[in-house]
Amino acid sequence: MKSSMKNPFAIKSLSIKVIKDILISLYKDFTAKRVLASASRLTYSTLLAIVPILAVVFAIARGFGYSIYIEKWFRDMLQAQPDASEIIIGFVNSYLINTKKGAFLGIGLLFMLWTVLMLISTIEETFNDIWLVRKQRSVFRTFTDYMALLFAFPIVIVALSGLNIWMQAFNRHLINIDIIGPFMQFLIELIPYVVMSALFVGLYVFMPNTKVRLRSALWPGIAAGISMQLFQLIYINSQIWVSNYNAIYGSFAIIPFFMLWMQISWTIILVGAELSYTIQNREDFLPTRTQTDLSYSARIMFSTKIMSLICKRFAEGGQAYTSMQIKEHLGISMRVLSSLLYDLQQIHFLTEITHDDKGEDVLYQPAESLEKLTIGELDSRLSRLGSNVNPDILSASKEWESAILLYKDYLNNARKISLKDL
Repeated sequence: MKSSMKNPFAIKSLSIKVIKDILISLYKDFTAKRVLASASRLTYSTLLAIVPILAVVFAIARGFGYSIYIEKWFRDMLQAQPDASEIIIGFVNSYLINTKKGAFLGIGLLFMLWTVLMLISTIEETFNDIWLVRKQRSVFRTFTDYMALLFAFPIVIVALSGLNIWMQAFNRHLINIDIIGPFMQFLIELIPYVVMSALFVGLYVFMPNTKVRLRSALWPGIAAGISMQLFQLIYINSQIWVSNYNAIYGSFAIIPFFMLWMQISWTIILVGAELSYTIQNREDFLPTRTQTDLSYSARIMFSTKIMSLICKRFAEGGQAYTSMQIKEHLGISMRVLSSLLYDLQQIHFLTEITHDDKGEDVLYQPAESLEKLTIGELDSRLSRLGSNVNPDILSASKEWESAILLYKDYLNNARKISLKDL
């Protein structure tokens, strides 16, 4: 009876400790990966690409006859910057008109598509840096995924706009009904928060080129969506303060304040992405697992254990290991394991087997015959990974030549030890 009474307090204490660990880990990784610098880079890239990207989206929407919904959505998104939204929409309309003229048609369309792909590629690269992913999507998957995203985006906006209009029309008939009327009004006011949160959850799952569990992206997406909406409200209510600077800078004030709005917006988005990574890999931030700068001997040892596991499983004809299974066997952090697996692929010891470039079910198998995969060959190839120096520098004396011969003898003996036999 006493133990059952203590359980709620124990659960509460555990929950507080987990949240505290996540926040501490988030802060450490946030500063280590220089997320603010990444937000600045994305702000600059967005400023350069926003007109061509919106031109593509508006052109697709106009092709379906839904441009009015896209413009309304964009104005609502930039309700904190109404002047900027009108100027950008004017640029977009002018861009589309000029794109239709003569020889500029082909060049303009190519430039639009290239700008779109470059910005989304920059976003993906930033998310991959957060998730410590070195492998990019293939060119084909990059083009197909990004273009599918662009075509789907206007359709989703139109569907959500239609839903919002229907709910507002339906609410007019219920506004005077007790309980139901206020409840419907609450739902209408809640829609922007839900839509923004769903957008961020999808972004956190889709954008990194690795498997992100939905439960790891759910709460960060909701937190980022709510934070973005609250930031909009705060920014709108601070327009009186902004107007004082308008008196100084005039119409030029639109640019710095629009960049400030984008900088803070990207910071919110990237903090959510970092939080998603931290939740999914929380155990990697434990004191015993924070070491990422392994010594050469430690890299050799862990690489040998990794290859031994994989080679044994392959020799037995069993199912290939995933990175999570290797992590559970060795008890090392995913950030360390990812680095080691990448190096083993670079020296052609490992190869990835996956059904798609997203890496939902990446399996690892030996890249060469098991007879060639020995401790000596592993040591030799890892030692040559990276930039090399001129070997003549090290063979300037007989002592160096003797040392090199001893090392070669060690490698030759080590090549007799197969990794699958360990």
